[in-house]
Amino acid sequence: MDHAFVIALLLVGAAGLAAWAQWRGLRPPLWAALAVGIALRGALLALAATSDWQPADFILGFQKAGQAVQAGQDPVLASEGSWHFLPMIPYFYGAALSAGLPWVVAGRLCTILADVALIVLVGRLARPEWRAQAAFWYACSPLALMVSVLHGQIQAVALAFLAGAFLAARAGRSVSAGALFGLALSSGSWPVILLPVVLSMLPTWRRRLYGLVAAGAVPLLFLISTPLLLHTSWRNLVHVSSYLGGVRPIVGGWGWTAVLTGGQPMLNSDYARIGQLVLYATLAVVAYLWRRADPLDLALAMLLAFLVVTPRMGSQYLLFFTPFLCARPTRWARPALAACGVWAAVGYLYLTQYDDAGWWARHIWWSQLSLPVIALLVLAMPDRGVADRESARPRIPVKRPVRTS
Repeated sequence: MDHAFVIALLLVGAAGLAAWAQWRGLRPPLWAALAVGIALRGALLALAATSDWQPADFILGFQKAGQAVQAGQDPVLASEGSWHFLPMIPYFYGAALSAGLPWVVAGRLCTILADVALIVLVGRLARPEWRAQAAFWYACSPLALMVSVLHGQIQAVALAFLAGAFLAARAGRSVSAGALFGLALSSGSWPVILLPVVLSMLPTWRRRLYGLVAAGAVPLLFLISTPLLLHTSWRNLVHVSSYLGGVRPIVGGWGWTAVLTGGQPMLNSDYARIGQLVLYATLAVVAYLWRRADPLDLALAMLLAFLVVTPRMGSQYLLFFTPFLCARPTRWARPALAACGVWAAVGYLYLTQYDDAGWWARHIWWSQLSLPVIALLVLAMPDRGVADRESARPRIPVKRPVRTS
């Protein structure tokens, strides 16, 4: 990564600005949070776009998907599975490339726009007395800046639609909540773990059914859109489906698998299979233990638990819980976010200064340093206190008979 020192100063300055505002008890208006957030993301985009170093998946996966759409090809098949999601985001990539934007900008534009939208949405998710601080806190988040701008990763897109789904569900709009959740699923497969949480926020089983149908319809429409919009056949959908949601069993970069592999990333299907079982079991336990909590706290607990036990890890995964933790901070939220930011920055800014041999040697201690970060994530879990479910759900007006005298 070029300009590493300048980028590090920018990230430290962003974190310091958020800490200063919190220390002074300031409540910056939304326009100030947006102005700061856009300025930070614009400055970082200029640095990232002029760097000779670009993330491998950004070039080998995302760019191929965008170029495939631009050429009228299926992004999954054309990239040989390097892009293994639905074509929603590659449609944006292809449009940006067709508009003449260079890839280093076109590939990041979608995630930056989503990340700016998240500044507003995080404030909306927060309690009324914390909304201004929550929006400003996310606007200055080093994690959001690194993942969405430096890396150009797509998590912000899924998170923006996911936040919208929570807000729609809180307002009782079942179809809107389901459709927004479907758009989140069309951006990545991981939001599916929160579908029961969103549906539980709807007031009746009928509305939950409407939300479920809408959530499934949107990804299906994107799946069948490729034969209609691109030069590919309906028969190819079978091959595309075999890639969707698939992940390579790479372990050793985080947590317990880093201990078992000595900090060396490797393909190990046994560890991956065991890790998946542990992950699903942990999510089920957390869902049960936090079943009476506020839905946003339940979502936060599940996402933190995901990071604690996941066998497979990329720095971008740390963004999963960040909007929720900014919106509903716990006692250990600030240390946890700071530790995650430092850990990710070491990967993005320090390890990328070395050649392959140097990167592999330093990856050992970097991956094993994830253990204290995980300990802070455990401490940052929200309370399991009983939520006021009546206030969390919209009230449905009940028609009462009119008395006549």
